[in-house]
Amino acid sequence: MQIFGVDIGGSGIKGAPVDLDKGDLAEERYKVLTPHPATPDAVADGVKEVVGHFGWTGPVGITFPGVVTGGSTIRTAANVDKAWIDTDARALLGERLGGLPVTVLNDADAAGVAEMQFGAGQGRQGTVFLLTFGTGIGSALFVDGVLVPNTELGHLELNGHDAETHASTKAKEDHDLSWEHWAHRVQKYLAHVEMLFSPELFIIGGGVSRKAQKFLPLIEGIKAEIVPAQLQNNAGIVGAAMRAAKFN
Repeated sequence: MQIFGVDIGGSGIKGAPVDLDKGDLAEERYKVLTPHPATPDAVADGVKEVVGHFGWTGPVGITFPGVVTGGSTIRTAANVDKAWIDTDARALLGERLGGLPVTVLNDADAAGVAEMQFGAGQGRQGTVFLLTFGTGIGSALFVDGVLVPNTELGHLELNGHDAETHASTKAKEDHDLSWEHWAHRVQKYLAHVEMLFSPELFIIGGGVSRKAQKFLPLIEGIKAEIVPAQLQNNAGIVGAAMRAAKFN
């Protein structure tokens, strides 16, 4: 069975048909740059381009980098335009896609759902966090395999600021940090999350998961197991498609 997944990020909008039996992309993903400013209309146009590239005519699952309530209403927009707040994303995106059935969920939650079903979290019980490091830091919390949605723990306070401004991949790039320096920042963030939630497992996702060997061995003093996401930066696309299949 194939369903289309789209992952809206702070820097790119990417998507592809997903083979839900395998938990992997059925075709090579197509990506466009996230517009700036990332207004609802501009981002919706980007989603339309990605879906249209494949000539897709069925249900579409779409992630959003912020809190999504009721599968539709956007409540936060840290890394896109603030005009998204209170937008009915399902209605907007469904209309822009010509009436296709649309499902919307938080981007990290989507990645987490995929990793728990097909990746590094498969079969794991207890408290598990997937953390995506990119333009910001996304979080997905699972307790005995059940998602606690919209945790958005990239906005925990760390050194007096949002943690994502200190430890995201964007922060590494903006400040030209070495892997060692950045790993130390990530370590401080993980220690803070661990103090609050005492998880058994951290799964590290986002595009930087492709380079896990460069920084994960440098992280010390964390009691929880730390592993890279197996689906890497495709996890959001897969999870979006999984959610669309569930509700269509």
